[in-house]
Amino acid sequence: MPTGMLLLLITAALIYFGAAQRVLDRMRLTDGQALLFIGLMIGGSFIDIPLYQGAVELSVNVGGALVPFALCIYLLLRTDTVKERVRGIAAALATTGVVFGISQLTEFGPTDRTLIDPMWLFAIVAGVVGYLAGRSRKSAFIAGTLGIILTDVIHMARAFVMGMPSTVAIGGAGIFDTVVIAGIAAVLLAELVGETRERLQGGPEQREGQLLLHNEEFLQTEGQQSQNDGKGKEGYD
Repeated sequence: MPTGMLLLLITAALIYFGAAQRVLDRMRLTDGQALLFIGLMIGGSFIDIPLYQGAVELSVNVGGALVPFALCIYLLLRTDTVKERVRGIAAALATTGVVFGISQLTEFGPTDRTLIDPMWLFAIVAGVVGYLAGRSRKSAFIAGTLGIILTDVIHMARAFVMGMPSTVAIGGAGIFDTVVIAGIAAVLLAELVGETRERLQGGPEQREGQLLLHNEEFLQTEGQQSQNDGKGKEGYD
């Protein structure tokens, strides 16, 4: 079984048993929505839509490109602020640049012995850069996932420009696994760092309690000030 599909099945099991509720809440996804996207990715991984037949045979994989792209757009539209939306897009572009640059500096031949599989290398790089650029779980996932898909699109564009006879399936073959690994790695890294930071700062409950206390003090101060202003106005009248 392909690595990407195995990871999706594991993720679906975690969601079903409620182990991923915290992450989904941060990403503004319900269990049903997450399971739907996972199902569409698994089913769509077997579907390649032909787009062009010529020197370059171009197709797009539904599960490895269209569904993840649609999920990223959905998450971008669900962002709380325009700043967060811009940050997610910028993080995706930064991830694309780094992954594409590494792909140009490294050559993996069929007989080469490498310490790490290219699929894992690009996925891990995309996940790490996606988190560093995006920070939040949502932005990190968008950056890691879109970074791989956009890199594949750039390779497709180069094939057309150079006129190289080739077969390009955007999001297909090993790219499907890379997209899945990159997205999951980015979210896990964001969750790990975010959880560690919260624990070092005393936990969200304590911070929320402190924030609530500050709000109560502010309201009390405002109330006292309003009473004093009212008394001052009565004396003046």
